[in-house]
Amino acid sequence: MFSKDKDIYYFFFYWLILSLIIVFFIIIVGGLTRLTNSGLSITEWELFKGVLPPLNNTSWQYYFNEYKKIPQFKIINNNITLQEFKIIFYWEYFHRILARLIGLFFLIPLIYFYLSKKINKKYIQTCFFIFGLIVAQGFMGWYMVQSGLVNNISVSHYRLSIHLVTALIIASTIFWLIYNVQDKQNIIFFNFSKKNIPFLVLIFLLFTQIIIGAFVSGLDAGLIYQTWPMMGDTFIPNDIFTINIKNILNFNNHSLVQFYHRNLAYMITIYILLLGFYIYIKKLTNLYNPLKIIIIFLLIQISLGIFTLVSGLNIYLASAHQISSVLLVFSALNLYYLRTN
Repeated sequence: MFSKDKDIYYFFFYWLILSLIIVFFIIIVGGLTRLTNSGLSITEWELFKGVLPPLNNTSWQYYFNEYKKIPQFKIINNNITLQEFKIIFYWEYFHRILARLIGLFFLIPLIYFYLSKKINKKYIQTCFFIFGLIVAQGFMGWYMVQSGLVNNISVSHYRLSIHLVTALIIASTIFWLIYNVQDKQNIIFFNFSKKNIPFLVLIFLLFTQIIIGAFVSGLDAGLIYQTWPMMGDTFIPNDIFTINIKNILNFNNHSLVQFYHRNLAYMITIYILLLGFYIYIKKLTNLYNPLKIIIIFLLIQISLGIFTLVSGLNIYLASAHQISSVLLVFSALNLYYLRTN
């Protein structure tokens, strides 16, 4: 297809950028699918059969009748019409179609790059790892949906968090690989040297916060307390009981999960400020601008979190809050990558 190695290199580079954009987009769609409670509207996996949406009234009625069999319809959506069902159906449908497109968009060029033998083997190995995660993500998505089809009105918040974090790992791996390809390097992410550990800790804290955020979303824990900075009339809500370690780690407790999400945000804010102080004390001038970027996204993330809460969980604000969390992770990866150079 290309006669010059340079052309293949640029094709590979821009393919990775497009892949990252698509993965970022599906994270947005996935978040909106959850926020609109649309994820259980298709009760079968339909890996091949579900490529086309229902094309006639008989097909629509079939899917609607299948939806009527699950607890979500029986308990909270028993009054919706077929037209209202179509709205939540299409959210989940587009989410699944986009997932299929990502798989194909990543696999087909990857085969070409592998056969061309013009791309660094380490880069190709990383790409196969990414594709493996994409395939696993498809199975994880269906495993998540299954948790809401029998006894629950929504999916398991544990499975939801795994699904979200896997998507974020895919996006982060592509992001890191793009930097390596751009700089013609092969910097390893898990480099536990003394100078790197403070930056790896930041990334760990951000991923932990996203997991807790997924718990909040999956449990609808944001509906419990919608005041800030207090939770109700106190900083520690009255309905939290931490008598023993079992209660402290009870991630089924809506109030406790929201409490952890709030306070981990405060901890991350303090940590980033301390990390910034460390960067300026050590005069790491190449990190000044990346530090400013991460602080900007941190302020945006905090503001969106507060506004989402006090707005009564406005869908658009909640979606923006999720989007900014991904951008915050990217800015942390940017800071860490430049530190490794």
